[in-house]
Amino acid sequence: MDYDRSAPPPVPTGLRGLCPRCGRGKLFQGYLSLRPSCESCGLDYAFADSGDGPAFFVMSFVGIVIVMMAMFVEFSYEPPLWLHAILWAPLTLGLSLLLVRPSKGLLIALQYHHRAEQGRLKK
Repeated sequence: MDYDRSAPPPVPTGLRGLCPRCGRGKLFQGYLSLRPSCESCGLDYAFADSGDGPAFFVMSFVGIVIVMMAMFVEFSYEPPLWLHAILWAPLTLGLSLLLVRPSKGLLIALQYHHRAEQGRLKK
């Protein structure tokens, strides 16, 4: 496959929410909504479809981390259930919101870098 050598590396570019082609323009308009195109190089973001990928990866990572921490606290200190709810609910929400935007940017940048497209059947 022929790669664009002038494009910035996809991982840092995607994590910062920048255009996958030039690395200067912003990818997002709002928190998770994509801009129609890059204001710097004009790349049309119509190709970008991360689907449920970012939510799945964030949910999996945050779920594993929170469950491990909750089990450690439970087995070490045996706090009441209401304390677990006060500790882990805000942390789960905060981590999820913190990680979903960079993961969406990363998946879109990787999609651009690898020229990923929706699968089609040959006829």
